[in-house]
Amino acid sequence: MSIALSKFRSVVAALALSLPVAAAAENASVVLVHGAFSDGSAWHRVIPILQDAGVSVSAAQLALADLQEDAATVTRLVELQDGPVALVGHSYGGSVITEAGAHEKVEHLVYVAGFAMEAGQLLSDLTKDQPAAPWLSEIYPDRAGYLRLTATGISEFFAPDLPASETAVMAVTQAPLKYDTNQDALSVAAWTLKPSSYVIAENDQIIPAQIQGYFAQKIGADVTTVPSSHVAMLAQPEAVAEVILNAVQAAASQ
Repeated sequence: MSIALSKFRSVVAALALSLPVAAAAENASVVLVHGAFSDGSAWHRVIPILQDAGVSVSAAQLALADLQEDAATVTRLVELQDGPVALVGHSYGGSVITEAGAHEKVEHLVYVAGFAMEAGQLLSDLTKDQPAAPWLSEIYPDRAGYLRLTATGISEFFAPDLPASETAVMAVTQAPLKYDTNQDALSVAAWTLKPSSYVIAENDQIIPAQIQGYFAQKIGADVTTVPSSHVAMLAQPEAVAEVILNAVQAAASQ
């Protein structure tokens, strides 16, 4: 197949996806939730794709100090939306949307390499009695118990498929996660109430793909697998955006 023909088919496919989404955009919106060591700007490559498709998008800014507080932050953002919401969470943000996603406006959950745990379950439960993952040696705390990743942790484990110039900025601008969030239990599992989609990052060194697959199967999610590090929304933004746009269509049809 020629390069020109391949590009033409890609454009046609994109139009086929975006047109029905644009028509539904008046009825549904997207709320994006970042994970640990990050902030709302982690979605900067996905947001323009969604906006170009005519979808209303909002990105949460989490304090990363308390799971219930972060869920409340997302809930307030959901309440500001007109109509149904597709709620998207990356990594630790998966825990947040599992809690906040019980809100009546949320019609669809999208997990991007995210935690999809049960009510009452702790993040620390997932690693209990397991050998320490290599990336954990690149975490260092401050005196208040907030955890940060070293520059090596970002470039070699968190986002090894991104340019060095970008991971250097990510290391400097990262948002630390308070260790205490590992001891915060979910009060509800929204995936038991709402349909879900899951993006598995098959080269993830933070949450291994097999664990993501376990989450996806447990919650009965529609699964998309991408060749990506932990930060699939940065490494594979088009693929992630397509999953979100499909979720918007599903939310709008409710």
